[in-house]
Amino acid sequence: MKSTKLFFFALGMVALTMPANILAKDVNIVVTNNEPVQRQELVEVSLDEVYAQMGVAKGKELIVKNALGQEVAYQVTYDGKLLIDASVRPCGKATFTVTAGKPQQMKVFVTGKMYPERVDDIAWENDRTAYRLYGPALQRSGEKAYGIDVWLKNTPDLEVDKRYKVELGNHDKIQQLLKAGKKDEAKQVEIETTYHFDHGYGLDCYKVGPTLGCGAPALMENGQLVMPYSYKDYKILDNGPLRFTVDLTYNPAAANGDKNIIEHRILSLDKGSNFNRMTVWYENLSKPTDIAAGVVIHVEDQQTLKCGRDFVAYADPTDNPSAQNFQIYVAALFPNGISETRTLLYPEPRNGAAGHAVGILKGYTSNDKFTYYFGSAWSKNDVRTFDEWVARINSFLDALHSPLEAEVK
Repeated sequence: MKSTKLFFFALGMVALTMPANILAKDVNIVVTNNEPVQRQELVEVSLDEVYAQMGVAKGKELIVKNALGQEVAYQVTYDGKLLIDASVRPCGKATFTVTAGKPQQMKVFVTGKMYPERVDDIAWENDRTAYRLYGPALQRSGEKAYGIDVWLKNTPDLEVDKRYKVELGNHDKIQQLLKAGKKDEAKQVEIETTYHFDHGYGLDCYKVGPTLGCGAPALMENGQLVMPYSYKDYKILDNGPLRFTVDLTYNPAAANGDKNIIEHRILSLDKGSNFNRMTVWYENLSKPTDIAAGVVIHVEDQQTLKCGRDFVAYADPTDNPSAQNFQIYVAALFPNGISETRTLLYPEPRNGAAGHAVGILKGYTSNDKFTYYFGSAWSKNDVRTFDEWVARINSFLDALHSPLEAEVK
């Protein structure tokens, strides 16, 4: 009897000293594609459900492997999701295995940050393109730049941080050369370092100014856009390797006599996607108010645009069409429906802008959340023509309406 008790005591001690990942149960995540097309996109499952089925404590490090046994990148999001980048054949399934353990260092495909050295820009990027929003320091300067900027890329590598460092790091040198009367040398340094020129990896040549730029929202008054200004506060919620998410607060101009309006935005960008997800809502509206989201139309090209049932798309001519000789494709998408899509043209051009192509949601009420998508592509990168861009938009909308199904087993 005594020896039996000692046996079970010893067995219990062994169990207590065993590594947690030996006791943990492996689980599978099965991703199903119900459509007859190839799919490549992020899927998400409840992290709590994964931990519960594995039988391990929340917060335990995880390893995710594909069907070949290779580790793949994953991300734990601020709202408790496990993200996996899944490739699934038409009408097929893909299985990923999750185990407890320390993962390998993951490649970062998506990231962003605030740049106080560049008037509080918030810039973010994925493996396709980059964007930025303007901050309080720019607003205090008096410069009027309201919307979302696009930075072109033709590389999957992360470029934004390097562009800021090179651009800003040479400002003093250029100024010194100019003061010394060396205008040609100053010009050559600018050509070699500015992010407004393409050095083989992309550039910034999208004009924003006092417009929505690419995808910003706005309240409406008497059928016209009431432009937002720069963000007031921000909090980065997710920062790669697969998704960037930022929470932003704005104090837009009063609309329809309302004061103290507060605008909230939660914006995210995933690996491999041309499109950002935007959820916006407003506080302190005293009555239903129309809101809109869309893209600026520039005077150099007012023809290459399309207002579809649930999207607006435009081929932007860049800030120097004759010299650049390429197009920036931009769009705003409304998968949950919209009251109407249309153009809102100015009576006369304003700062090079002819107006906007927008989706309008009529009768919006305070605190309701409005979710839409906006994005871009470059004719020198992954979308060569405007027709391809419209096809990309329709494929993305189809995927939103019939998402990949992910199940924890």
